Amino acid sequence: MLTNHHTHSLYSDGSSQPEDYILEAIAKGFDILGFSEHSPLPFENKFSFRQENKDEYLVLMQTLKQKYASQILIFSGMEMDYIPAISENFIKIKTEYKLDYLIGSIHLVKPQNCDDLWFTDGPDFETYDLGLNELFGGDIKKAVTAYYHQLNEMIESQQIDVVGHLDKIKMHNRNRFFSEDEHWYTLLVNETLELIQDRDIIVEINTRGIYKQRSETTFPGFSILKLLKALRIPVMVNSDAHKPHELDLSFDQGFLLLKQAGINEVVYFKGNGWGFEPILA
Repeated sequence: MLTNHHTHSLYSDGSSQPEDYILEAIAKGFDILGFSEHSPLPFENKFSFRQENKDEYLVLMQTLKQKYASQILIFSGMEMDYIPAISENFIKIKTEYKLDYLIGSIHLVKPQNCDDLWFTDGPDFETYDLGLNELFGGDIKKAVTAYYHQLNEMIESQQIDVVGHLDKIKMHNRNRFFSEDEHWYTLLVNETLELIQDRDIIVEINTRGIYKQRSETTFPGFSILKLLKALRIPVMVNSDAHKPHELDLSFDQGFLLLKQAGINEVVYFKGNGWGFEPILA
């Protein structure tokens, strides 16, 4: 079974119309394609879904689901940006947009006692460095701790199905500021994984860092994959596609890493819940 549940069209920060991704998915032999636009946020930015497009999008997705029902299963999800005291309640958005599932992610970190936000994503590592220095005084431990604590707060306060690119905070680190085997960092990761386990949440294995050449491994990396196996936390492989041709990029590497970590099955959305599919050798 070939699936991707993390896909961005031009309704957020992707390149193309949703139907272009569907046609590409059918050509590649996909069984399931899930769209996950970035959730709307109450300030101007270049990546979030715009509220004024909601009605148009809802009609379009329903039309596309019906049009291609005999060839592929199409689902409507959303990648929810969690920002304390700023982002809307996730279930409210899920209801308003008639969504099938929610991916919860952190892209913008809000320091305590500060209204500014640290943008940790995107192609430009200088933006990461600028926020680190201006908002956290260059203290990487303080900054990364804020990221994981915000992720934990999302897990505890919101209802999500999947955690998106769990350790993406490492992307612009590039082994410059910290090592992933440092004790303080592993403690943060373990705390987050325990919360995920307690709430039966899925963790995505996100391959975008590999094919965009921004990471040597998936988000999360291999050491965390082994912990996911030990904790029996369910996983899925997603490409975080922003262009149609990216739908299955670096999937081979993602599945290989899972097998090497001892993980033998992945999760997929089946319309009325989640199912499990064995990873073929």
